[in-house]
Formats: sequence, structure tokens, C-alpha cells
Amino acid sequence: MRILVVGGGGREHALLWALRRDAPQATLFCLPGNPGTATLATNLPGTTTDVEAVTTTAADQSIDLVVVGPEAPLAAGLVDRLAKAGIPVFGPTAAAARIESSKAYAKDLMARHGIPTAASRTFTELDAALRFIGKHAEPLVVKASGLAAGKGALVCATRAEAAAAATAMLADRRFGEAGAEIVVEEFLEGEELSVMAMTDGEHFAVLPPAQDHKRLSDGDAGPNTGGMGAYSPVSLASSGLLAKVAEQVFTPTLKALRDDGAPYRGLLYAGLMLRPDGSIAVIEFNCRFGDPEAQAILPVLPGGVLPVLRLIAEGGWMPPAHRFGDARCVAVTTVLAAAGYPDAPQLGAEITIPAATESDRHVHVFHAGTALGADGVLRVAGGRVLAVTATAPTVAEAAAKSRAAAEGIRFEGKQYRRDIGWREIARRQ
Repeated sequence: MRILVVGGGGREHALLWALRRDAPQATLFCLPGNPGTATLATNLPGTTTDVEAVTTTAADQSIDLVVVGPEAPLAAGLVDRLAKAGIPVFGPTAAAARIESSKAYAKDLMARHGIPTAASRTFTELDAALRFIGKHAEPLVVKASGLAAGKGALVCATRAEAAAAATAMLADRRFGEAGAEIVVEEFLEGEELSVMAMTDGEHFAVLPPAQDHKRLSDGDAGPNTGGMGAYSPVSLASSGLLAKVAEQVFTPTLKALRDDGAPYRGLLYAGLMLRPDGSIAVIEFNCRFGDPEAQAILPVLPGGVLPVLRLIAEGGWMPPAHRFGDARCVAVTTVLAAAGYPDAPQLGAEITIPAATESDRHVHVFHAGTALGADGVLRVAGGRVLAVTATAPTVAEAAAKSRAAAEGIRFEGKQYRRDIGWREIARRQ
């Protein structure tokens, strides 16, 4: 097979790693890729949201399967264009991808179909938003409705903070057009869980759940980010809980999208809150593999991702009872971020990765925001720079190994959390 992965981050590096594991003889490409993906695939030049150019490239390279990693090209209609050209592609159409590209649409969909989520209101006018916030219980959450690279959700302790957040989005255009519409919702107490399912639009297979760490600093302090680390599997995600997620979230959501004329094929990500009373609520939907969750989930799978990707991309129907094998180990992923991340990442610092880290078969260093400088030196080229995944029999061992590898990688201003998986470790102790 000739397979093209669209994207250039840590998630795409992890996807290529999984594809190479499943199909050692396949010819892999990545557009635009990064120095890490270049070790597994041929990087191709291009912009992921230029749907015409990507389609032309896929045709020129005689690609058998396209896997779209990021949300932006999905929202731009890349799947629609590739399908029109007769190229099998894994990912939802632009209409189905609205479940992530418009939080307002997702909230409306859930409200209309009784899918559990936080109570909310949507606004495009600042004055109306401020009046609503002024009467809302504290704390509360303000979200940019559009795509904001995982940084558009602000948890506000007070109404004053929420009013400032709404003003920054609607008046100051902090997130550009992504914040031209906002969602104001109640704050949910509990523990977060990321559950992803591969689906043909009706049947679905759930991947091992993961837990992301959104806050920048240890102890869940600091601003929200695109994700500072994750681990998988999660002991809270019992078979009973996953059955509840299937019944209350995935099944009605897929039906709702079909009823809306936007059948969903691809990877559907449900970010959930497990509430103290045992109920679940959807925090957000994503229309693609989570990042950094993919970097923790794919290494624990026993394999078998490629056949499902291909089946869905080619328009086939999954067996109703299909499931992936149980996780074969535990994985903990620690994200290394640039100085100044998330607000103003500083780029250009030289990166040094010890040879012993790169040769350790239980450690995977997935490149996210890296580039080779004109001098051939690996340098920081994005906010989240590397995702360091370690596998081990227990979460404590995997966390220690991931942390040690993260400590050994050098670049100026490096930021990372030293407590990834702390809830799971505490539970097991």
C-alpha cells in the first residue's frame, strides 16, 4: 500500500509509527511532516488546508489511503474533495466535522438529542453575553466556538473573569474568527476522560481510553493548553462505564449526525466529565485522534489499526461487535513545550536528544513542533515540541521512564509536567 498521512505534528508521527508496525512493507508519506516523520515516511511539501493541492499530490503519488490527522483540513473539506477524486480517505466530511469546528453546533446537536452535556448558551453579541454572564453561577466556562488549537476553552473562577474572556473573544478577536461566536456554559465537577471510537457511521469500536492533562503546570495549575501529556489505559474506564458511554454518547451522537444529513465516518473523540454522582457529561467532541492522547493510545494497542482505517476509508461496514484487543501495557506521554507556551512560544532553540533515549525500545519520542535549521540542527519550531512516550507494565513505571527521558532531552526554556498520570498512580497506591 501507499499511504499518506496529512499533518505534521506528534499525532501524525504516532499514526505513522502505528502504520509502520501494522504494515512494515507499506510505502508511507506525510504532508508536510516533520523531522520525526521523515524517519518513517517521505515528507511531501504542502499546506494541509489547501484541499485542491493535497488532492493533486495524493493522485500524483498514486496513494491508496489517506489518513487526515488535524481538524483544520477536515473542516476545510479535504475528505469531501478526496472522495470526489475517488481516493479512499479516513476522516469525516466537513459537514460531520462541524461537531468540532463549531462548538455551538455540537451543543445544539446534544441538546436536541438528549446527549448529556453542560447547560450552555451561545452568543455572537457581547452585550447579550455579558448580561448572561452577570447572572451566571460561579465558576463558569467560556469557549470559542471555532477551532482554536485546543486553547479556546477558558475556565473562569468568577463572573468578572468570564466577562473579560468573552470581551477578549467577541470584541478583541483574541482567537480571530474562531471566537466570533462563543459558548458560555456551567462548570462541571469531576474527572476528565478521553474516549475515542473508530466508526463507519453506525457501528464503532472503542480504543483504550486515555486521560489528558490540559493545564500547563504540575498539580493542574496554570493556563489551559493543547495538552501537556496523557496516559492510557485508565482504570476508571471499566467495561460498565464504557458501555454507558456507548449507550449515552456514541450511539445517539452518530444517529443524530445521520439525522442531520451528515453521517460520520472516521475517528470520533468524546471528551467526557465523570461526575461525582456517577453520571457522565460530554465536555467536547473532536473529529480526529486526540493529541497527545494518540501518542499514548497507539503504543498500547496490540495492532490492527490499519485494517479498520482502510475499511472505513473505502466505505465498508465494520462488524457490529468489532473491538480492539486489550491494552498490552501502560503508556505515559510527557509533552515538552517551548519557552513562553501557550501564549507566546519562543522558537529556534537547539534540541538535543540523547542517543540512548532514541535507541530505547520502550521510549518513543514523537516530534510535534520541530524543524531542521539551515545548519542541519534540530530546532524548536512550535509550541508543543516533542511528546515523550514510555511503555511499562504499570503506570508508575511508565511515568517514571517518560519523566526521565523528558529530563534528558535538552533545549533552552523547556517546559514540561513531572506529574503525568498522578491521579492513576494515587488510585493504585
